[in-house]
Amino acid sequence: MAREQFVVEGGHALKGEIKASGNKNAALALLPACLLTDQPVILRNVPDIGDVHVMCDLLQSLGAQVEWIEPETVRVHAEKITTHRPDPELAKKIRPSTLLAGPMLARVGMLEIPAPGGDVIGRRRLDTHLLALQALGATIDYQGKFIMNVEELKGAKVLLDEASVTATENTILAMVLAKGTSIIRNAASEPHVQQLCLMLNQMGAQIEGIGSNQLTIHGVAKLNGTDFRVGADYLEVGSYIGAAVVTGSELTIREADPEYLDMIALVFQKFGVTWETRGNDVFVPRQQSMLVQSDLGGKIPEIKPQIWPGFPTDMMSVAILVASQCSGAVLFHEWMFEGRLFFTDRLVQMGAKIVLCDPHRVLVQGPSRLRGDQVISSPDIRAGMAMVLAALSARGTTVIRNIHQIDRGYARLEEKLGSLGAKITRTVVG
Repeated sequence: MAREQFVVEGGHALKGEIKASGNKNAALALLPACLLTDQPVILRNVPDIGDVHVMCDLLQSLGAQVEWIEPETVRVHAEKITTHRPDPELAKKIRPSTLLAGPMLARVGMLEIPAPGGDVIGRRRLDTHLLALQALGATIDYQGKFIMNVEELKGAKVLLDEASVTATENTILAMVLAKGTSIIRNAASEPHVQQLCLMLNQMGAQIEGIGSNQLTIHGVAKLNGTDFRVGADYLEVGSYIGAAVVTGSELTIREADPEYLDMIALVFQKFGVTWETRGNDVFVPRQQSMLVQSDLGGKIPEIKPQIWPGFPTDMMSVAILVASQCSGAVLFHEWMFEGRLFFTDRLVQMGAKIVLCDPHRVLVQGPSRLRGDQVISSPDIRAGMAMVLAALSARGTTVIRNIHQIDRGYARLEEKLGSLGAKITRTVVG
């Protein structure tokens, strides 16, 4: 089978403006939510990426009609669900296939699905999902695949044993049609969780406490169709801010929903990186100090991800690359996933001064002059994007392989970067 790669000629400044894509993680929850109604749902500003196409195919494998009616706009009509067994090969491709559980139990009372796929960044437990669904009355058995059944979902008070985004979303999706009132404590509150709740309320759900870590959900008998716009992907916006910084460029990101960038801004300020908010746009100036600010007493700053509104774990890879181009030392502590930091050996290969202390910590000393090289993109989406940014800032040409991982999370990447002046092409190998 033909494989694709990026060929990147580094050392070119970027200039211009681009529009932010829709939130990948929001779209991957909103699409399964369309199964909760037999009426049409229109989703706008949907990112045209690999994972979204897989989810659309999964919905079709269940009997839903899915149509891209115009660019970035999807119409889903699940008038009838014809099977409780989604295509197993598709389900294995993406982590969010787990989000079919809540809607399918609510709509038809059963689901058979294999364990999900997705990024290889360490253990990603499903226990929180299963415990929450069982609290609502579901029975779950695992025999090489998950077999889920329920006679009737009943409201319950659920304390999640971790503030998992997908577990929160799955629980919400099951509760909106459950009989009675439900409460989720220790709920995740990321922007994509908020968007899911807002769309469900537009459809007739009754969800209170949106944006907090406690949600109250009054079950309703049915949901209606709706027309909903997906908000900006703050992780993509943060990545393009990184692209501007490491290439010494000036860049405007339109429709960026900057209210979701506050913690990313706080962390980037520690690297001497700032930007301006102009209405709903973000402007990144060319002049950046790129000087690491020490903690009190001259101590090396430590960056670690936290649950929302803390620094997103999915921004760690890009932040490490940005720090490698700044003057000073930074310790990154990725406590959530034991495999996320392994991509840094590729940056070291390109000339970055990075020490992998253990699976959870790296020490970055900058600035490092990067040089082009042949590399293989990391198993996860965000590390792949960090490799692209490294290639843009490096001297010489870099070949990045295994780019289907990057395509899973970033829409038309070479087209967007190319419009800004980057020298990046997609080629076929094999």
